[in-house]
Amino acid sequence: MKKNNYQSLIIHKPISDADINIALQPIKLIEYFSFTSLIIILLASIILSLAIADNAKRVLLQRSEAYSLLFAKNLNRQVFLQFVLPTFVRYGRIALSQPEQFNRLDTIIQNTTEGMRIDSVTIYDSKENIISYSTRNDLVGKRELGGIEYSKALMGKNYSVLESSGSIFNLLPGTAPIYCTLKTFIPFKQDHRQKGKKGNIMGVIEVVKDLSDDLRAIIELQSQIIFLSLTIMSLLFAVLSFIAVRANKIIETRANERLRLEEQLNKAERLANLGKMVAAVSHEIKNPLGIVRSTAEILRKRISKLAPGNEHLASIIVEETSRLDGIVQEFLVFARPNDPKLKKGSLNEVVHRLVRFMEGELATNSIHLITHLNPSLPEVDFDADQIYQVLLNIMFNAIHAMPEGGTVTIRTDPTHNGQGAAIKIIDTGSGMSEDKMKQIFTPFYTDKHRGTGLGLAIAKNIVEKHHGSIRVQSIENKSTTFTVTINSTTT
Repeated sequence: MKKNNYQSLIIHKPISDADINIALQPIKLIEYFSFTSLIIILLASIILSLAIADNAKRVLLQRSEAYSLLFAKNLNRQVFLQFVLPTFVRYGRIALSQPEQFNRLDTIIQNTTEGMRIDSVTIYDSKENIISYSTRNDLVGKRELGGIEYSKALMGKNYSVLESSGSIFNLLPGTAPIYCTLKTFIPFKQDHRQKGKKGNIMGVIEVVKDLSDDLRAIIELQSQIIFLSLTIMSLLFAVLSFIAVRANKIIETRANERLRLEEQLNKAERLANLGKMVAAVSHEIKNPLGIVRSTAEILRKRISKLAPGNEHLASIIVEETSRLDGIVQEFLVFARPNDPKLKKGSLNEVVHRLVRFMEGELATNSIHLITHLNPSLPEVDFDADQIYQVLLNIMFNAIHAMPEGGTVTIRTDPTHNGQGAAIKIIDTGSGMSEDKMKQIFTPFYTDKHRGTGLGLAIAKNIVEKHHGSIRVQSIENKSTTFTVTINSTTT
């Protein structure tokens, strides 16, 4: 035999965990994408809310400052025209220490600020940093309360200061209230009707406007934007997570299917190469084996004449070569299976043939046979010789499983859809473990001292060529059931 015939048996690298991890890489990418999207959406919503809140605060400050300046200038005119001029005409000087002048000024300012959402109005003296008038009585007469804003206003400049405190967390119960105040300082000037003529600075007017409600509204808007963004983000994340889970299952299923198909392809290729080697080896052995057997038969005849009583030696050679010939034939059937010659008929006929052949063997091994053959069994297309070979193989396995005798039951029934036929062979032998059941159809697997381990593998190939199925159920130390199913039509 040529050496190249053995080299065709290729050993394939098994699929490793690394291969599986590579196949499942897209799943990790989907999960990474989901969590990345979550972080991006969260950051975007926070940045968006902060930007909107800052813009709203800036607009609020600009409008409030413009409003306060306009109000302060109007107040300056009203105080000058309604208080300063009449008081100079009547008294000759301004003296707010006199109750009559103070009350008149207070009346004018209260009427001017009514309904204008002004928190307080304070007038500082121009000669010294002292409060001459305030709508807050507790501030009248206080000194040195006007800071750099007071000094700038004395120089003719308008100046505004925003004092605020509060964030989204201040909306929570039990936290400090939101606080926002706009202080506007303008010089208190003499009002002249002539254009371009500047009046003398008589003091500084401070207008305080409370913007706490406006700031609270802005912060509530910011919280609503964040809440809405978080809600949208949660929905998007839920959708992405659902898609990721679905994609995970689909990709994992496909990856496992691909790995399973690759494993089956590798297994089929290994079996094909093994079959080629077996066929080559069997072919090389078959002819010399036939010569050995023929020679042994000739020797047996001559020994019987020359040395009577020693014929059994040659008979042993004939028996063993016959056994080896059977093994070689089994190898060839496995390596080069014949296509079935299909013919419509009843599987009950094959069972009858099997029973007639096995009667003597069953009786010798103290095995009781029970048959339940359904007379309404539908006819199916099958090769009678090949199916007979399948059932014969199963019967011999049942006999070997009951070395001390037992019972074999053969049952035929239509399939569930009524379009096929099933044969069950049930023995009361030693049964099989789960591991053994997974291996029994594997070529060359056997737990016997003698045998090729090809019988059930060949049976499985035959049944599959009939587009049928062969299944095994077993309870260890109790029983084993083989079920062969053939459909009514095959292609």
